[in-house]
Amino acid sequence: MVAMPQPDAAASFDPLRPKLTRIAYRMLGSVADAEDVVQDAFLRWLDTDRDGVQVPEAFLRRIVTRLCLDLMKSARRRRETYIGPWLPEPVFETGEDEIDDITLPLMVALERLSPAERAAFLLHDVFAVGFDEIAETIGRAPAACRQLASRARSHLQEARSRFTVPKERGLAIAEAFFAASRRGDVQQLQALLAADVTMHADGGGKRSAAKRVVTGLDDVMKVHLWLAQQRGYDASELLRYGLVNGLPGFVTREHDGMQTTALAIRDGRIVGIYIVRNPDKLRHLADGLSN
Repeated sequence: MVAMPQPDAAASFDPLRPKLTRIAYRMLGSVADAEDVVQDAFLRWLDTDRDGVQVPEAFLRRIVTRLCLDLMKSARRRRETYIGPWLPEPVFETGEDEIDDITLPLMVALERLSPAERAAFLLHDVFAVGFDEIAETIGRAPAACRQLASRARSHLQEARSRFTVPKERGLAIAEAFFAASRRGDVQQLQALLAADVTMHADGGGKRSAAKRVVTGLDDVMKVHLWLAQQRGYDASELLRYGLVNGLPGFVTREHDGMQTTALAIRDGRIVGIYIVRNPDKLRHLADGLSN
């Protein structure tokens, strides 16, 4: 027999669910996996002697982090055989979302860390968790956790530089990029892109996308001019402008399905283009944005 949720269990868990989901998503880069982990944590919460838990948030945070660490082991093996560049599942942010400084480029860089480094960095630097709790969570001494977070910071220093373009300016650049790329407007595209621009396209082997990161203005221009010549590319249906994982961008419906585009901007020029086309990573967006 399946145990029915106890009212006091749900009442104490539900206010923490959004924060726990954010932790799991930052750890895993997958909305679906994060939601599964948090639901698993809730089931464990039902079986817990809750009267003996002094700080439910800390207790549940430990459960979620440990579940994520277990899941990351298999996720790393899957990504070794992933076709083309891997990007996290896109999150389209609204004005009601709680925002932190983990933008999409930093989430990509987090993939290069060990699971323990990732946990120590995220818990301490992003979610303000003390090293004593982190030590209990991941089974290391507090001093070792401090070193893990410090090592992670040094690895992430370049990627962590924030793109401080005002939101309105960033969205204006996104709008100009959408128009110029669909028209194949060479002069406008060149004016928008930095010389060292890179393009990451995640199709996961399920939809067409570049199999490698495209680097440099000339090569990125060639890709977009080729795309502009393809039938129907200029008829992309714009669904929404907004922030995609903290970066200005947009969601479109192409001839073969939905995709998200996020733009990293520095000094008024686009330095990173991040496109997610893998349909498995877009299911959570489809219902909310296609109506």
